[in-house]
Amino acid sequence: MAQRNDLRHDRHTVSLLTDHMVFSPKYRGKILTGDVALVTEGTIRKTCKEMDIQIIDMAVNTDHVYLFIKYPPKYSVSYISQEGQR
Repeated sequence: MAQRNDLRHDRHTVSLLTDHMVFSPKYRGKILTGDVALVTEGTIRKTCKEMDIQIIDMAVNTDHVYLFIKYPPKYSVSYISQEGQR
């Protein structure tokens, strides 16, 4: 059971929405190294901050990005993943 401090309290809602996401480059190419990995992580963190999404865990591997987030109910998971592509 979720603790009270785990719940997200907004003006008119109380929620606990989390999601596990995995993003991978085309053909699962091993391109997420060095500066590319740093830019990718920075972009994800910036986008999440702008959308008021809390990153619980994130790992940038050479061929995929693992992301575990807590997000507000005004966004759907598909919308969140599309925003990362912009």
